[in-house]
Amino acid sequence: MHRFAALAAMLGLLFLTACHSPKVDRNTVVFLIESSPTNLDPRIGTDAQSEHIDELIFDGLVVRDASFRVAPGLAERWDQPDPLTLIFHLHPNVHFSDGRPLTSRDVVWTLNSMRNGAIITPKAASYLSVASIDAPDPMTVVLHLKFPDNFLLTNLSAGAMGIVPYGSGRDFWQHPVGSGPFRFVSQEIDKEVVIERNPLSWRGDASQGNIQRVRFAVVPDPITRALELRKGSADLESNSLLPDMFPVLEAEKHLAVESVSGTQVQYIAFNTIDPILRDVRVRQAIACAIDIPLILKTLQAGRAKAAVSLLPEKHWAWTGDVARYEYNPARAQQLLDEAGYRRGSSGMRLHLTMKTSTDEGTRLLAATLQQQLAAVGINLDIRSYESATYLQDLMRGSFQIYALRWIGGNEQPDIFGYAFSTARIPPKGANRGRYHNVELDALLDDAGKSTNQDRRRADYVRIQQILARDLPAFNLWYKDSIVVHNRRLSGIAISPSGSFEFLTTAKVRM
Repeated sequence: MHRFAALAAMLGLLFLTACHSPKVDRNTVVFLIESSPTNLDPRIGTDAQSEHIDELIFDGLVVRDASFRVAPGLAERWDQPDPLTLIFHLHPNVHFSDGRPLTSRDVVWTLNSMRNGAIITPKAASYLSVASIDAPDPMTVVLHLKFPDNFLLTNLSAGAMGIVPYGSGRDFWQHPVGSGPFRFVSQEIDKEVVIERNPLSWRGDASQGNIQRVRFAVVPDPITRALELRKGSADLESNSLLPDMFPVLEAEKHLAVESVSGTQVQYIAFNTIDPILRDVRVRQAIACAIDIPLILKTLQAGRAKAAVSLLPEKHWAWTGDVARYEYNPARAQQLLDEAGYRRGSSGMRLHLTMKTSTDEGTRLLAATLQQQLAAVGINLDIRSYESATYLQDLMRGSFQIYALRWIGGNEQPDIFGYAFSTARIPPKGANRGRYHNVELDALLDDAGKSTNQDRRRADYVRIQQILARDLPAFNLWYKDSIVVHNRRLSGIAISPSGSFEFLTTAKVRM
């Protein structure tokens, strides 16, 4: 049976056997997510669920607009009298959700706690350029830099970090307090996170929406998520369903499926110090063996676009002038021969292991790669783990190949440093594959400090060319950003990055 037909039949059967819909609290919007956030302290959490929910609870000094430019956030304005000084002027009369005023003291505490080791966070390396921080008065924060840093504003934006109250320690994640449009209510690991509208929010957009309470319900299985939406016991999901499910759900009169072209990048990454994968020819052979157009047509149902860079195509630093790996099994086999991995009597050349989360989409991708790599003589073993264990293994470098998506963070070129700089090996960043390239490190350093935009673009073009040649990771596609929601919700402005910010302005019919 065709996979779509099988899925439709399964959803239909599940719907019929679910005799009665559970009683729903109409005042609470039920938002289905795949897994619990790993840490709701905005200084620490880097997974998608943590960053998306933190963005609702906390504010950054600045925000990023739809054009990837920096705009005022908690700081109503800022000055840069010289390349080594940034002066932020905070909005007056901002309060945390517990009533405490938010002042420069809180900003200094937030940044210093990440810089001085008071909390352990991979975000610490984002502030290496900061020499010291002053608070001359309650509404002013002055950052003194060791060297010019073009990425500092981005790393002070909502989503990348959030301002926490003075004195917040390592257990802050248990009861987070922010100044955002929503406030934390409760969390039960592997079950739910509950937030509610923050009556003390200073942001103007908080008054545009009328959603008062959101329950993020953790439902790991995508078929179960689809069933909950179909029954009406859940209100929405964002980028968590399989593409084949959308036609089934679109047929339901009470549901809407909305989408925009996305910036999320699906990729696979390699352990570049692994005895087999440290040979770039093996990594290139794997890329040549993957039939991306076929995967986009089948697994993604055409709701994605092939990617050649981490950056969105409309970004000023993006380039398509890089090595590309079209589907070419003959070339893959030639590269493996050159690397010394010839076919044995069994027809196989080598054995590799790919780690994935329990996310069904990722597991389907891994199963497809297993089949395609087998055709060129690579025996790919698949190991799936629940999210926390999976991410811990990646941080430790305990893998050969893994699959993840870049969500939001890849909208700025500092992603190249965060993911591939020698200085950003975990826990200092996300260079999980332990990639090392002296030329790349020098280019990243120059791009981060240079004030000449043309020079910076030239640096980033070369960086993308090096990464496409060396393949510490292989970018597969940009995933469309898709939200399925009950029609009692309206005004949902979908973000290309998959942000949950639309909850601040969306409206719900009670």
